[in-house]
Amino acid sequence: TLRTEERQRLARERREERERQHAARETQILEKERKAKLQYEKQLEERQRKLKEQKQKEEQRRAAVEEKRKQKIEEDKERYEAVMHRSMERSQRLETRQKRWSWGGSVTPESESKTVLLSTANKQSTSTANLKQADAAMNKRLLSSAALLNTPDRTRRSQLSPLDSSVISRLLAPTQASLARSKSAATLSAA
Repeated sequence: TLRTEERQRLARERREERERQHAARETQILEKERKAKLQYEKQLEERQRKLKEQKQKEEQRRAAVEEKRKQKIEEDKERYEAVMHRSMERSQRLETRQKRWSWGGSVTPESESKTVLLSTANKQSTSTANLKQADAAMNKRLLSSAALLNTPDRTRRSQLSPLDSSVISRLLAPTQASLARSKSAATLSAA
């Protein structure tokens, strides 16, 4: 009976040891699983955070590019408007000068306001047409004036009085300068 009891006790101890070992292994496995799960969740969170940061950076970059593009369009628009404004002012000044220095007399407020209204209605076509008409008229007048001035003294004296001769010579210089400016303006507006 002693041997039987001893054997049973030893068997029980071995069984309890196996169960303890088995429980320890089970605990280790559960701990490993828990750590692996935590590691996976951490990696997943890190990946999502990086994706979110990358997406934000991409959106910021796109917004900056779009802002830059809008700013460039706005600058180009302002530059174009400034060029158009300057060219319209220049053509109006040229028209006013042509009328002031033309043989037809000075510019009156009425004719100046009509010119402004016409030029605002159809700036480029009107100014180009006016410049061509003014060029033709001025060329004709200059040629006739130049012919009178280049004739021999006796003929000229007989045709022009001293007052007329001085008026023509005074008017001739500004008309040539005005003609040169109007030709350059016509070239610019045609281009």
